Amino acid sequence: MHEVKPFTITALLGANKLLIGFTWALVLLENALIVLIPLFIGYAIDGLLQDDFHDFYVLSTILVLIVALVVARRIYDTRAFGTIRVNLGLSVAEKLAHLPISTRNARLDMSRELVDFLENDIPPLMTAIIQLVAALVILTSAHLGLGLSAIVAGILIIAAYGAAHSQFVTTNAALNNCKEQQVDVLEQGVSRSIHAYLQKINLKEIKLSDTEAIVFGLIFLLLFIFVLFNLWLATHSLTLTPGSIFTIVSYSLEFLDAAILLPITLQTWSRLSEIIQRLNTPAPIKVNGEIQ
Repeated sequence: MHEVKPFTITALLGANKLLIGFTWALVLLENALIVLIPLFIGYAIDGLLQDDFHDFYVLSTILVLIVALVVARRIYDTRAFGTIRVNLGLSVAEKLAHLPISTRNARLDMSRELVDFLENDIPPLMTAIIQLVAALVILTSAHLGLGLSAIVAGILIIAAYGAAHSQFVTTNAALNNCKEQQVDVLEQGVSRSIHAYLQKINLKEIKLSDTEAIVFGLIFLLLFIFVLFNLWLATHSLTLTPGSIFTIVSYSLEFLDAAILLPITLQTWSRLSEIIQRLNTPAPIKVNGEIQ
């Protein structure tokens, strides 16, 4: 039996760099076009008000290209990341063959989350970074106050998530501890034990959901204040055309959409870091021999 390398995001990237690199190249091209949409909508508005259709045609071309890229990437991603999941699953099953079936079953399911992260979380994160940079540059070029408000909002968002980071890690670890016991509990077939197990899962999920609700509620509130401030500044303190005002509001909303992905990605990474530790641990993880 050959030696199985540690299961990490870096190892996955290294083993599948061509498959993943191609889809990320499509993501970058797709997003290079997406960030232009609000800008050309603003140009098109000002052009159409003067019966000039040039920017309207450019905008239409950009939208058609984006649709084509999105469809092509979706078709490719399903096949590429499906192959990666199969290969990773085989490696996990081989490395953890000595563990109890309940633990192996849970960790095999958890291993899929590493590939899900590369397929479903990294492309939106790349989109978010591009949108954040583009929005910051364009807002700052319109007025320094617009750019500064974006920077302040971003700092406050990271601080809000940081305050709850340890809670997310602890709760995810407890939830994974429960999941590693599931098959054993079901094999016992005792109704009382199954009920107690499901209740513990439910309580962990409620705790995680409540933390998410509070943190992301605060983050959305901060972002809404940011958008409202920029709308007020654009309409009362600056002399702009209707198209320029639309562009400012659109990029403020893009900043909102992109900024919310940062704490979401950080939360996912907190969960993945705990899963990676489990996949590379040669023994079941229990606390006092009990489901936690």
